[in-house]
Amino acid sequence: MRASLLQIAVEDDESVKSRRQRVSSLVREVAEREGSGLIVLPELWTTGAFGYEAFAAEAEPLEGPTYEAMAEAARDAGVWLHAGSIPERDPEGPLYNTSLVFSPAGELAGAYRKIHRFGFDKGEAVLMGAGGELVTVRTPEAVLGLATCYDLRFPELFRGLVDAGAEVFVVPAGWPARRRAHWSLFARARAVEDQVFVLACGTAGSHAGVEQAGASVVVDPWGEVLAEAGPAAAEVLTVDLDLAKVAETREQFPALKDRRMGVAAPRL
Repeated sequence: MRASLLQIAVEDDESVKSRRQRVSSLVREVAEREGSGLIVLPELWTTGAFGYEAFAAEAEPLEGPTYEAMAEAARDAGVWLHAGSIPERDPEGPLYNTSLVFSPAGELAGAYRKIHRFGFDKGEAVLMGAGGELVTVRTPEAVLGLATCYDLRFPELFRGLVDAGAEVFVVPAGWPARRRAHWSLFARARAVEDQVFVLACGTAGSHAGVEQAGASVVVDPWGEVLAEAGPAAAEVLTVDLDLAKVAETREQFPALKDRRMGVAAPRL
């Protein structure tokens, strides 16, 4: 599988409509130029992950304008598209930070409501509801496990995704620059402990004055960094993933078979 991560520069002076048009065009351009089968966008790229004041104003129903634009882009480009996440307005509940994945036919293949909300009793943590379900997406090449940004700090979520068959973790984010070292560390840790590929796609620029980490990264099941973006600018990372390496790694170093916590105890 050839995957491209689109590290988008999100700036406060660009309208959501304009950014949506720009990103739609970029998806088509990258698919044609790179020959990618999977394209990944960052978290909350429509509003900025720290643009709290815009969440309510720009929230959309699941099948709103961003959904429609990204479905069309996936269909036109003929790619699997992880469209990052949007502030979703549930007509019968709160807002959610919801990731969308589209098939090459432009059909919704998966929607994940972020489980762990960042903010420590402010910001996203109080403005959005918490999701409650793990989500995987089966493509012809691999099973994708979906997580978002702050989720990276909670390894039990990723063990659940592994148990559900995930071979590739796709993690869109709006991670702050002041904790860039944590971002890189967690991406590698989740890859090593779960013996999967990790595609972690962040934003550049700034959200509501909060400088973004950038540093989008692709990590293999041994924890080797296959590609990493710079910290400041918009960038496209394209990597060919040898997906057979997941099974090979688990066979060569079968640590997952030695789990005792969180799994059913064997009968003696």
